[in-house]
Amino acid sequence: MADRIQELQIEIMKLKQTLAQEIANRVPEQVEDWALTRLDGSATKLSELFDGKSELLVIHNMGKGCSYCSLWGDAMIGIAKHLGQRCGFVLCSNDPAEVIQEFRELRGWNYPCVSGNGSGFAKAMGYMSDKDSPEPGVSAFHKEADGSIVRTAHASFGPGDDFCGVWPMFDLLKHGVNGWEPELGKVQSESSGGSSSCGCS
Repeated sequence: MADRIQELQIEIMKLKQTLAQEIANRVPEQVEDWALTRLDGSATKLSELFDGKSELLVIHNMGKGCSYCSLWGDAMIGIAKHLGQRCGFVLCSNDPAEVIQEFRELRGWNYPCVSGNGSGFAKAMGYMSDKDSPEPGVSAFHKEADGSIVRTAHASFGPGDDFCGVWPMFDLLKHGVNGWEPELGKVQSESSGGSSSCGCS
């Protein structure tokens, strides 16, 4: 059994390398310089979020009503500063700027956040359902020499993905996730009981 597990782990790693190469070879898609809103209410554009770098990662977050998206937002706390050394990094939610600011402080998110409220950005990127419900994921952008912007890749978020470390950790436990769900509100060391899910799972 142990040998079979190791075989699968090696196979998965090889597939990930293949996937990374396919992404690198993918023809980028041109995107417009979307108008967004900073948390202080001031206007900004997608091109201004690169933080002086040629590449940018944007987290598409469903907003404060989703406990799962809050979990993914929390997962970025420890790696945001490292990502920021390589590329621009920002979380974008369709919540109004003041709502994001309040929730950001509650969760302790230590990285840039912007609002796409009313912009159509999430829908254009494929992270808005046909019923106008936001969906979670991440988009990677590149700024060309002439200032134009292309999206080089994107991926959806969901339980079991590679973007939040709790899932592979839970997979190592005998009973796996075992009905666990993330909680909304301020993160505490002990569970206060009860949780809310908006359907990310």
